[in-house]
Amino acid sequence: PSWKHPFGTDDFGRDTFSRCMVGSQNALMVGLISTAISLGFGTAFGLLAGLSAKWADEIIMRLMDGLYAFPAIIFAIAIISVLGPDVKNTILAIGFARIPIFAREVRNAVMQIKIKDFAVAARAMGVSYLRQVLFYYLPNILAPLTVLSSSSFAYTILSESGLSYLGLGTQPPFPSWGRLLMESQRFLVRAPWLAIFPGIMIAWAVLAFTLLGDGLRDIADPKSR
Repeated sequence: PSWKHPFGTDDFGRDTFSRCMVGSQNALMVGLISTAISLGFGTAFGLLAGLSAKWADEIIMRLMDGLYAFPAIIFAIAIISVLGPDVKNTILAIGFARIPIFAREVRNAVMQIKIKDFAVAARAMGVSYLRQVLFYYLPNILAPLTVLSSSSFAYTILSESGLSYLGLGTQPPFPSWGRLLMESQRFLVRAPWLAIFPGIMIAWAVLAFTLLGDGLRDIADPKSR
């Protein structure tokens, strides 16, 4: 490391700081899109399960439980093994692996809202399901979904880094924090900074979004403090 290259350079003379910055763009992009996929599909499945008949609820939630039984990272690796290593496939794999978590959260929230007076009155007055969802359910599940999305964002960044470290995530020439760690293995003794700085970036990003999720949880539910 030097004033010109504060994070040092790799064996090809490439600036590690610049590669970490570009890698952060990739991590945030994967995190944002993957979380959006999980949020969208998970909310849809959760609402469908919570508002449907008992038999439909059982089918949907048993399917979600079956997917949830597999560790998300293993599920993502299985998807990428079929589709091939690529940033788009990484986004899809991580996004779909997190759907059951959002579905369970939304379904549980819907089941609690269904027994409240305003929800019972809406059904008694014949309010359409779409109107119930838009004006009664979504506003009341927005807070827990925001908290879960923030926490999921942190997990997504960690998953993307792990997949890239295994060679299943972002492919060259695009840098990734996980791939920077993988490439630095050969130089841990001679150039430890090649692994230290990408590792710090991953730790800071995950810690930041985890603390953000905790803060949002305290705001949404003061009793949880």
